[in-house]
Amino acid sequence: MSISVGDKAPEFSLVNQHGEEVSLASFKGLNPVVLVFFPFAFSGTCSGELCELRDNISMFDDPNVELLAISVDSKFAQAKFASQESYQFSVLADFWPHGKVAQEYGVFVDKSGHASRASFVIDKSGDVVAKFVVPVGEARKLSDYKKALELISLDF
Repeated sequence: MSISVGDKAPEFSLVNQHGEEVSLASFKGLNPVVLVFFPFAFSGTCSGELCELRDNISMFDDPNVELLAISVDSKFAQAKFASQESYQFSVLADFWPHGKVAQEYGVFVDKSGHASRASFVIDKSGDVVAKFVVPVGEARKLSDYKKALELISLDF
């Protein structure tokens, strides 16, 4: 099942790089959320994309958006990855059951066992207001995030 714009975002609870449980429900009514699914920690394209988000974090701070990056890596790998790259946002482990959240969002690649490169922008009420997916070897454009954030700024 693939999640589309206008759908309710599936609820989830995952552990971040600090071992803390992060649930989508905890932001409902408070903050919009940007979910950034990526295939694997430490891979070139994934590192480049997340570093670009890190370097432009102010675009998420102004509208008070919670940025959550998700891959099938373990919390231990996520901790090392986030520390090495100085990520201040949560990097979540969709490790076990393997890729369950990516599956619920319809972005799990069965053949290779990882999430595709997909982003979902979720407003404060839990509705998906934007979605963009690119091929695994291709990076998402920062401009796509900027356009999507404009959609949720209308809620403020």
